[in-house]
Amino acid sequence: MERNYHEQMNIKNELHLRELIKELPKFSGEFFRGIEPTTSSRTRIAYAFDLGIFFHFLQEQNSYLKDKPIPEWPIGILDQIKAVDIEEFLSWLRFYVKDGKEITNDEQARKRKLIALRSFYTYFYKKERITTNPAILVDIPKTHQKEIIRLDIDEVAKLLDEVESGEDLSDRQKAFHDRTKVRDLAMMTLLLGTGIRVSECVGLNISDVDFNNNGIKVRRKGGSEAVVYFGDEVREALEDYLIEREKIIPCSGHEDALFLSLQNKRMGVRTVEKMVKKYAGLVTSLKKITPHKLRSTYGTNLYRATGDIYLVADVLGHKDVNTTRRHYAALEEDRRRSAANIVKLRKEE
Repeated sequence: MERNYHEQMNIKNELHLRELIKELPKFSGEFFRGIEPTTSSRTRIAYAFDLGIFFHFLQEQNSYLKDKPIPEWPIGILDQIKAVDIEEFLSWLRFYVKDGKEITNDEQARKRKLIALRSFYTYFYKKERITTNPAILVDIPKTHQKEIIRLDIDEVAKLLDEVESGEDLSDRQKAFHDRTKVRDLAMMTLLLGTGIRVSECVGLNISDVDFNNNGIKVRRKGGSEAVVYFGDEVREALEDYLIEREKIIPCSGHEDALFLSLQNKRMGVRTVEKMVKKYAGLVTSLKKITPHKLRSTYGTNLYRATGDIYLVADVLGHKDVNTTRRHYAALEEDRRRSAANIVKLRKEE
């Protein structure tokens, strides 16, 4: 039985995770097996990467550990680490050099690494494999809410016009544009018209598109499936692309993929990111537009049109509506201000 895109990605991620775990202390494997039922493969990879940085920091800063291979470290090492060591690690993360390359971490990145450490320590502490949990004693760094970058209405129209015409592309880009413009327009219209994630977009199969109900079946983060509905503009762009798609002979193993690359293989996330960057650069030089910014643009437009934060959360696939509220807090504030003069206490003479 042929595996779908998401199953293939999970297998790829699992193999990547195994390679990362080999660089960690051997006992770390227990942690990753323990959290597998409650985390995605991408989350576990992020944890493994962050923990690897922490252990390399300890090896670099501690003369006792310098000559001991990290995979051979005993679990007792965890009990020797104090909260102050973790605080020093968070400070070190701001700037360090590895393999001749300068690396910096902003407040969000430092917060993520502490969360990984907290999860790691808490797991072994609950299992009574260690007697201390210094990570829980370190305050999570305060992060400042970043302004959400999104396209304005006129920028959306201009972006789609650029995808369709390709007028401002370089000569080299124009050579490929004739072969990809119908596909690119379908993808951009779909992203802007539904707010789906780029991973959900590239994972679509032809059979996931239902024109009878104007819906697509997507696989959400965590593995759940959902139907996302689209409007007439998205329908028209998809129908035009599928006419071209029927003429393409896909490579073996990619027969069901909806969106194909010029190599006739399923498109990857990175390819779509490059495509969005190419077209968005023609529209605005001040905003760094990514597929996720197209998702934010859709969420903004939907909230402005409906005022229903729960609907926005549901359509975007946010499990917690508070996540949605954080993203659109500024818009909610505007709506609250506009409510000030709606209710009249006395009839106007």
